[in-house]
Amino acid sequence: MTVTVETLEKLERKITLTLPADVIRNEVESRLKRLARQVKMDGFRPGKVPMNVVAQRYGYSVHYEVMNDKVGEAFAQAANEAKLRVAGQPQITEKEGAPEGQLSFDAVFEVYPEVKIADLATAEVEKVTAEVSDAAIDRTLDILRKQRRTFAQRAKDEPAQDGDRVTIDFAGKIDGEAFEGGKAEGFQFLVGEGQMLKEFEDAVRGMKAGESKTFPLAFPEDYHGKDVAGKTADFLVTLHKIEAAHLPAVDEALAKSLGVAEGTVEALRADIKKNLEREVKFRVMARNKQAAMDALVAKAELDLPKSVVQAEIDRLVEGARADLKQRGIKDADKAPIPAELFQEQAERRVRLGLVVAELVRTNELHAKPEQIESHIQELAASYEKPADVVRWYHSDNRRMAEIEAVVIENNVAEYVLSKAKVTDKTLSFEELMGQA
Repeated sequence: MTVTVETLEKLERKITLTLPADVIRNEVESRLKRLARQVKMDGFRPGKVPMNVVAQRYGYSVHYEVMNDKVGEAFAQAANEAKLRVAGQPQITEKEGAPEGQLSFDAVFEVYPEVKIADLATAEVEKVTAEVSDAAIDRTLDILRKQRRTFAQRAKDEPAQDGDRVTIDFAGKIDGEAFEGGKAEGFQFLVGEGQMLKEFEDAVRGMKAGESKTFPLAFPEDYHGKDVAGKTADFLVTLHKIEAAHLPAVDEALAKSLGVAEGTVEALRADIKKNLEREVKFRVMARNKQAAMDALVAKAELDLPKSVVQAEIDRLVEGARADLKQRGIKDADKAPIPAELFQEQAERRVRLGLVVAELVRTNELHAKPEQIESHIQELAASYEKPADVVRWYHSDNRRMAEIEAVVIENNVAEYVLSKAKVTDKTLSFEELMGQA
């Protein structure tokens, strides 16, 4: 058949579909006859329900299904004949004034855009590297030791200092009035570890068991408790107990307790370094991939299909609701979440997805089976039982599809970096981890 495609604006198109009315009528009659052989109704034996009764009960729904099917088939055939890549679902409306014996419909839809990518040799990308230093291993060791620390009560005349666990009562008032969350008894926290506001820790540091102190505390403007944010409270603190921390020594006992088979300090440090290097590798890859993708998108020119952007916004809104529900928020599925909050994010995702797809198509950057398997093996290596993790990935098509998508992104990033003007930058371990 001859298909006439009308361009409405940018990516929006319109096709007029025409169907013979008798095709619809015949299909409806055929489906009703099949239904009559199966349907059960009170007062009739199975398969003996009169056609007029079946048509009266099911005629509208069957007609609706047939119209959807036949119009959908006609649209798919027309779009295929016109070689159109349809984005999203078409909006189909029936036209009036069709020729006798015919039904006419207008299908308005969007097509995927032409993606133009400029010469990537003109793109500039900063590529980072980082190494695991002995200092990073030492800090990780300290963290592991703190996770296994024990506490012993200090002598009565010894003051509280950083690292101590203190047990206190406190009561706060703003303008002489108590406020929610401003009072506690038998409360414990570690001094100097940021568990409390700095002014609070400063007041407790140096106190001795049995002492009380009153001090002012100014809550930050951005404090999570909105009722007290930006206000100043007067606190009364009574310190009941001070416990000094004891960290285990870095020795063979610590190594064995951390599951290091050799049970030596050298093997422990080597194990920590191996784990940190794996984390560094993934973080460096993620950072460089993001830089490559940013450069790629900056060199691309395309229009965005509104329907695809809207679908992505809907997905992000549903994801936000699911997150609220997981956090225990009441009626999370009804939470008013403005769609415009996700507009920019959705547009970026759609743009990046289209540009990446075009680069993959034109440069054969699809994920190879051996690349997928290698990535799974690398992910599994950080677990105690890698073989179980590998089986876990292979047992679910969705998880495998996610791995394939990551590998494709890696291929695209490597391709961009191979073409672009790359500036190398070395980061310290702390900078990479966001600890600097």
